[in-house]
Amino acid sequence: MNVTVIIIEALVFAILFTVLVFSFYTDKNKHSPSNIHNYPPDIQEEYFRTHERVEVGYKSKKVIAAKSLGIVFFTLVLYVCARIAGASTFREGFLFTFLMMVWIGCYDTFFIDWVLFANLKMFRLEGTEHMDKAYHQKWFHLKGMLFPGLIFALIPSLLVGFIIYLVR
Repeated sequence: MNVTVIIIEALVFAILFTVLVFSFYTDKNKHSPSNIHNYPPDIQEEYFRTHERVEVGYKSKKVIAAKSLGIVFFTLVLYVCARIAGASTFREGFLFTFLMMVWIGCYDTFFIDWVLFANLKMFRLEGTEHMDKAYHQKWFHLKGMLFPGLIFALIPSLLVGFIIYLVR
């Protein structure tokens, strides 16, 4: 597998992921259950004091639908990337995809969540604008990246490895 191609793909993947995140956090979408689900519990509670409570747990149909769409999206994008990088076996496809998912998980946690989410007003839910400390909860985001994030990363990794195995 070509390391230069992998590095370029990782950078492009981060840019694509950033565009995706920003497009999902517009005023209209920001208040959807699948997005509120990503906020720390104290921010959710404060938000729901003045807004209609909606189901935002992992078992919510809208959260499951959003996560499922994410799996399909990541599988398709990372399958193409794995093939371009030269993956030709299940193992190579799985490892490539898992490492890319870990990379994007770290990027999401350490940059999107810790820097942008914590500091940009566009991510603040109505009625929670005053909760600066709550928006800077690093441990909440790190826990989410480790679990269920790493478990989530296994799904597209297995799918990409399996598709590469079938197609070769």
